[in-house]
Amino acid sequence: MFVSGYNGWFVLISLLIAILASYTALDMAGRIEAATGRLSAWIWLAGGSFAMGLGVWSMHFIGMLALDMPMPMGFDVRITGLSLLIAVAACGFALWLTSQKNLSWPRLGGGALLMGGGVAAMHYTGMAAMRMTPAISYVPSIFALSIVIAVAASGAALWIAFHLRRNSSKVRLLRAGAAIAMGIAIAGMHYTGMAAARIPAGSICAAAHTGADPRWLAALVIVITCGGLSVALLMSVLDMRMESRTAILAQSLANANRELTHLALHDNLTKLPNRVLLEDRLQQAIQNAKREKGRFSVMFLNLDGLKAVNDAFGYRTGDSLLAEVAVRIKVNTRSSDTLARIGGDEFVLLAGTSDPADAAGVAEKLLAAVRQPYQVEDRELSVSASIGIAMLNAEDQSQHELLMNAYAAMYHAKALGRDRYCFFEASMNANAQEQMQLVHDLRRALDRHEFVLMYQPKFDAVSLALTGVEALLRWRHPERGLVPPDQFIPIAEKTGLIVPIGEWVLDEACRQMAFWRETMNAEWTVAVNLSAVQFGHADLVEMVGATLSRHHLDASYLMLEVTESTAMRDVDNSMLILDRLTDMGVRISIDDFGTGYSSLLYLKRLPASELKIDRGFVRDLATDAEDAAIITAIVALGRSLHLNIVAEGVETEVQQAFLTRLGCGSLQGYLFGRPMAPEQIAEAALAPSSGSQDDWRPTRGVEVATHRKS
Repeated sequence: MFVSGYNGWFVLISLLIAILASYTALDMAGRIEAATGRLSAWIWLAGGSFAMGLGVWSMHFIGMLALDMPMPMGFDVRITGLSLLIAVAACGFALWLTSQKNLSWPRLGGGALLMGGGVAAMHYTGMAAMRMTPAISYVPSIFALSIVIAVAASGAALWIAFHLRRNSSKVRLLRAGAAIAMGIAIAGMHYTGMAAARIPAGSICAAAHTGADPRWLAALVIVITCGGLSVALLMSVLDMRMESRTAILAQSLANANRELTHLALHDNLTKLPNRVLLEDRLQQAIQNAKREKGRFSVMFLNLDGLKAVNDAFGYRTGDSLLAEVAVRIKVNTRSSDTLARIGGDEFVLLAGTSDPADAAGVAEKLLAAVRQPYQVEDRELSVSASIGIAMLNAEDQSQHELLMNAYAAMYHAKALGRDRYCFFEASMNANAQEQMQLVHDLRRALDRHEFVLMYQPKFDAVSLALTGVEALLRWRHPERGLVPPDQFIPIAEKTGLIVPIGEWVLDEACRQMAFWRETMNAEWTVAVNLSAVQFGHADLVEMVGATLSRHHLDASYLMLEVTESTAMRDVDNSMLILDRLTDMGVRISIDDFGTGYSSLLYLKRLPASELKIDRGFVRDLATDAEDAAIITAIVALGRSLHLNIVAEGVETEVQQAFLTRLGCGSLQGYLFGRPMAPEQIAEAALAPSSGSQDDWRPTRGVEVATHRKS
């Protein structure tokens, strides 16, 4: 028998190649499992099979080259190629097996036998490629041990590859450790098989002169194997990174879509479902009730007192309170119920209560919860709720009818004194339908050009010369006729329609003033009232500037009237807005002065040029000494602040004389002129005393601008 040794460098290289091949195999298993599409999976399987098979075969081949033999050595190319094909086939089977959805113990055992047998066949076929004469013999016990090691190593490799095929935060580290263990096991099988070989003394290698030269073949195999495994591993890493980035982009897109869907179906302030989602849920509830012959209730909640909070402390405080109310209502409902916000202070609860007594119990619970005091911005605030309840009681009821019925019952609860609930009755429907139809018509009034502006003149108290006009909004409904402003202005404010309507009023007033400037060289101002909603709008200043620019009107000819309560609601923000408007050249008038609770400290800081005394003080001037005293104080205050004082609602000569004597700068009222069409203003400018023409005298109470007078 020949006594042989091993080249230590070749042994080390073979072990490193076994570890690299093991790591590549584990990584490829992950790529196959993550591949999308059958073709992509088969491409990764084919590439992985060749890379892993080449690595295992190279480890075996270099391990044989590490054996120092006292004779010339060589390898039969065909037999060596056959051993490579066996390695690729065995590795391909292993990768296919680990790419399956499950790996049962029987399947794992069968796969270990087949792969272990393939690896052993590759090893001993490679040994036969030396074509030793006489032939190599093997020690049976060691030969059997090498087969057992091959099968055990294959089983362990299959199990590890199957469980490490998915990417995770620690998968790279786990694969590296597993690859080292697998590489040592594969090398152990090889060198155990080599130890089983017995080469008789005097043997010669028949492939030494006809086969491949081991000296250059070793270097070629090492280079090709390392290069192939590195390329395969690099492609796997790049594909994994691309997949990871694609997954991140897909997740980001999915998150964005979910967020957009949520925003489209939920209220931004309270995060509750909005009208769109409510209608969908309500339709589903109706269909389920019809199918199962069941019932449910719809509750329409409207808050009592929120407007007073907005007027007193500003919309920011009101919004905070509204969010707190929404949370409190939500806490007192069941998870299966749907609570939606469908308007400024309006909520709808879709409750699964089939019995009126149960619905009444829910309503009582909600009323008690809402009326409890709230702590908002270091203030204790209180509101209540009015609730209308409609029960699904007929199979042909639609969601529109249910909402209408609940809405009608809510209005009835308000009429009864608020902070209570009412069940719907058929007699309630007429008034509710009237209100909802009015809202519907109001939404279309702008597009249908149903709004018109009338102008009430203001005159100098001494000379009676025309000093300005106030634009007053009128709605000429095609069926209802002239709708009183006190009927549609509150609805416009509540629904937010006051913003586009107010923009139209400003645009039309500026257009008309520009026309008067061009045709009459008019030197008066046009006054436009700003509602509290408009004043709090973020784009107010930009909108005013764009309107003036569009009509080429100098800002000094525009007077914006803001009520005292609106200006004092959020003083710091009001001053910022008014300062920007006055910097533009627009004049500011404080309307309805004397009806609020202004602080003189803040009042003197407001950049106003005019104060308007509320008509309520002027009306009873001749008979009420207190009103006369209040007007006297307001005039004195205004003159000390260098403000022009305008008294509105002047209807008698006694009022005119008193106000003129006090020092009011301008007078406005039916005594001098009722609201007029634009073409009549020229006549009023020339003859103020004849400005009150009967054809244009509306009934008392009609004159309201784009906000409700306090």
